[in-house]
Amino acid sequence: MAKPIIAIVGRPNVGKSTLFNKIIGERKSIVEDTPGVTRDRIYGEGEWCGRKFVLIDTGGIEPKTDSMILQKMREQAQIAIDTADAIIFMCDINAGLVADDRDIAIMLKKSGKPTVVCVNKSDKIGEVDPSFYEFYELGFDEDPVPVSSIHGTGSGDLLDAVLRNIPDKEDEGEEDDLINVAVIGKPNAGKSSLINKILGTDRLIVSSMAGTTRDAIDTKFENEYGKYNFIDTAGIRRQSKIDDRIEKFSVLRAHMAVERADVCLLVIDATEGVTEQDEKIAGIAHEAGKAVIIVVNKWDLPDTEDKNTVEYSKKVYTALSYLSYAPIIYVSALTGQRIVKLFEQINYVNEQSKLRISTGMLNDVLNEAITRVQPPSDKGRRLKVYYMTQTSVAPPTFVLFCNSAPLFHFSYQRYIENCIRDTFGFKGTPIKLVIRQRGESEETKI
Repeated sequence: MAKPIIAIVGRPNVGKSTLFNKIIGERKSIVEDTPGVTRDRIYGEGEWCGRKFVLIDTGGIEPKTDSMILQKMREQAQIAIDTADAIIFMCDINAGLVADDRDIAIMLKKSGKPTVVCVNKSDKIGEVDPSFYEFYELGFDEDPVPVSSIHGTGSGDLLDAVLRNIPDKEDEGEEDDLINVAVIGKPNAGKSSLINKILGTDRLIVSSMAGTTRDAIDTKFENEYGKYNFIDTAGIRRQSKIDDRIEKFSVLRAHMAVERADVCLLVIDATEGVTEQDEKIAGIAHEAGKAVIIVVNKWDLPDTEDKNTVEYSKKVYTALSYLSYAPIIYVSALTGQRIVKLFEQINYVNEQSKLRISTGMLNDVLNEAITRVQPPSDKGRRLKVYYMTQTSVAPPTFVLFCNSAPLFHFSYQRYIENCIRDTFGFKGTPIKLVIRQRGESEETKI
C-alpha cells in the first residue's frame, strides 16, 4: 500500500527530533538540546502494527518572530503540514500550555488535517501530571496522548490515534527506476539553490549564512527525463572548523548521503575555483565508488565573464586528477542556465555506472592491450595476465587473474583501466580493478 505521510510539528526544543528517531528506529534527525537545530523537513519511514508510513520531522514553529531563519523554518513546517495526511502536534508538559501552542493549534485547524496532540516529557510511568489536562483546551477531536520521546513510552498509543485517522491508500507500486542524487560541496557553493531551481519551488531553506542546511534532505522529483530523489547535504567544512557537535553530525550525514546515492553532484563555486576542501569532498564520492558529475555553479556572475570553459576545465581536472572520468557542466542556479542538461548527464552517468560487459569482449580488449604494451617485468620475471571478468556494477568492478600480483604495478593497472574506458566508455563512474594471483584468495584493489 502507498505509505501515508505524518508530520511532527511544534515549538522549538519540545522533543520532535527525539520522537522522530524513536519511531523510525534510527538516528536520522540531529538531536541536540539547542532550539532550532532541525531547520528543514527530514523524512524517514516507520511501521506500526503492520502499517508503514512516512514520518516528517520539522523545524520548530515560532508563530511570531523577526528572525529570518525562524521565519523560513515556519514556512518549511507549513509545507510539511500541507504535504501530510495527519499531524502530530508536540507540546512540552514541563512548559505547560503556552501562547505559541495556541497559535500553532489555530494554524493546524486551518489546515483541516487530522491532528493528535502529543504531550511530551511525560516521564512518570503510571502517573498523569495534573497539568496534562490543560492540553484538552486546544480543542482537537482526538484526546491528547502523554508521551516520553526519550524512553518511547506512549508512542504506540500515539501512533494508534494518528493512524486510525488516515484511510488506507491504494498501492502506487515500487520505484525501481528512481535515481538517488546526492548534492555535495562546501558551504555556500549553491547546493540548496540548485535543487530549488530544479524543483521550481522553495523546497529547501536558502540563506547566505554558511551551515544553514545541517541535515541531508530527501526530495523526490519526476519530469520527462525520469524519477529522481535529490539529497541535499549539509555543506562539508574543513575538519579544523568543525568545532561543535551539530556540525560534526552534519559531516557524518553528508558521508551517509553519498553512501546511499547513485550519482553525486559535486557543486563548485565558479568564482573561487577548486579549493582544498573541494578536493577532499570529491574524494569522499570517489572512494565510495559513486558516479560523479562536477557542477560548476555561479557561471553567470561577473567574475566568470572572461573565463573560458575549456581552460577552466583543464584547471579543474588538474586539481581533481582522480576525477578525470567525471563530466563537467557549467550552470547557474540563479538563472537556471543549463539546468535541464543536468538531467541528461545524471541519466547518462547512472547508466554508465551500471554497464556490464561480457567476459569475451573484455578479454578481447585485454589481449589487444597486452599486445600493444607488454606487461612489466622484474628481475627476469614478467607479469602474465591470464584473463579478466566483470564481477559487479556501481561501480564497475573487474577481476584480473595473473601470475604475480606484486608485478602488476599501479601504472600498468591504470593503463588497463584506460583501455577499458577507451573501448566501453564508463564516463562519470570510477572503475575498480581487483588483482588476483592465480591460486591465491588475496586481492589487491585500486
